[in-house]
Amino acid sequence: MATPPRILHLLLRTLCVLSFQTTSLSSASIGIDASFLGCLSVDRPARDIPPRLVHTPATNSYDALLLSSIRNLRYALPGTARPVVIVAATEPTHVQTTILCARHHSVRIRTRSGGHDYEGLSYASLDPRQRFAVLDLAELRDIHIDTARAEAWVGSGASLGALYYAVGAANRMLAGGFGSLARKYGLSADNVLDAVVVDAQGRLLNRSTMGEDHFWAIRGGGGESFGVVLSWKVRLVRVPETVTVFGIRRFRNQYAVGLITRWQDIAPALPRDLYLRVLVQNPQADFVALFLGRCGRLARTMQRRFPELRMTRADCQEISWVQSTIFIEFLTTAKPLEVLLDRSNKPDYCLKVKSDHVQEALPRHTWESTWAKWLDEPGTPPIKLDPYGGRMGSISPSATPFPHKNYLYQLQVYSFWFENGIQALEKRIISVRVRGVHEELEPYVSRNPRAVYVNYRDLDLGTNGLEGNVTSYEKARVWGEKYFKGNFKRLAAVKRKVDPHDFFRNEQSIPPLPAAAKG
Repeated sequence: MATPPRILHLLLRTLCVLSFQTTSLSSASIGIDASFLGCLSVDRPARDIPPRLVHTPATNSYDALLLSSIRNLRYALPGTARPVVIVAATEPTHVQTTILCARHHSVRIRTRSGGHDYEGLSYASLDPRQRFAVLDLAELRDIHIDTARAEAWVGSGASLGALYYAVGAANRMLAGGFGSLARKYGLSADNVLDAVVVDAQGRLLNRSTMGEDHFWAIRGGGGESFGVVLSWKVRLVRVPETVTVFGIRRFRNQYAVGLITRWQDIAPALPRDLYLRVLVQNPQADFVALFLGRCGRLARTMQRRFPELRMTRADCQEISWVQSTIFIEFLTTAKPLEVLLDRSNKPDYCLKVKSDHVQEALPRHTWESTWAKWLDEPGTPPIKLDPYGGRMGSISPSATPFPHKNYLYQLQVYSFWFENGIQALEKRIISVRVRGVHEELEPYVSRNPRAVYVNYRDLDLGTNGLEGNVTSYEKARVWGEKYFKGNFKRLAAVKRKVDPHDFFRNEQSIPPLPAAAKG
């Protein structure tokens, strides 16, 4: 069985970080179980973990490693529960050993791989009493491209930028990772072909040995609930050698509100080759596009479908697909491709995000009032609007755990602040703003339940509680059906099958389905 993988990132800055580093706790105060640590390094054939890969609060490397991939400093502040140990796995056997030892010594596992984590569940706990270890997959980040088969094995620790770079280097006419390609080819989860997983019993499984239910669950169902995914086999897709991008900025006094209002109906119905997102931040709206074709055809399409934007050929830039991934992120093509490999670009801020799916276009007066009320001051939360439609709308809501395929678009409201001496009042104002926008849009977004993308986790939706020694299914439904709708019950049924004792658990992990809820 093929087993690629290796990942992660480096530093952070700011006084948030400094305050975090100066509050390190001793191993005694955290209560590290010496027998658990001993279990990790017991001499067993090809199973022991070298001591240099086991980091405790007593080792000099602990703080730097814990901070190495934190992207939300809200969970790096004094008072945050910290792991009793971090295991920096470099081989699948290290993951297997950690799971087996943790189960034997009643230590929970949090798994940290290569992506964002809005609520810090991969390295922190809301319960200061919980003893947990972090499995850091930073070094499991190998990427193997098979251009002939248009496939790739990607280690769970690999960043999206590294995947883009590797695919672009292998073939200019292949693409992967999706995001801005979702309207053409679906989500990444729709294009996963295989995976390598370590389950709660420490077994190394692939698609054929884990079974189709387990494989279905990890493709968008919160993989950390069902084991530790070491690597993914993904389908790569064909793109033109040259694609076109543009970024058009319109200010509020340049009919920006009217353009956003029109965008809601236009963007989801555009040809599948065209992705047009909007970033709204006082005092402007940026309309950002990727088109899988040349400028001339894009200009004609825009003039026919969205003439109000007044896009012209002068707005176009023709570049390679891999360069477009940089443009979509930074709104410039001036940065070198190597920026995709940069793991040191960490935020120096704390972050809270609210997200929604819009099923009915917001009327212009709602955008006007939202902008006037919440977006008309410096430092107000930006809003990102990502269109659906195209291929996404033709995929069954039950094909993967992600069910939100038939909406007009998804929106995210971001709030950023800096923790260097911020007052409680300032925090509350920031919190009120982001939640205020969220509430303002409530009549027009999904409801019964309100639909949220699980990769944009939001603990405001609810957190788990225990019944006996397993996660309560009824309590988890409160947040779970917002992420997964009708797929939540099937996820719980898979959990009952593959992890009935609920070893892999966190504040929003999938619970085992109770016997009484079956059928």
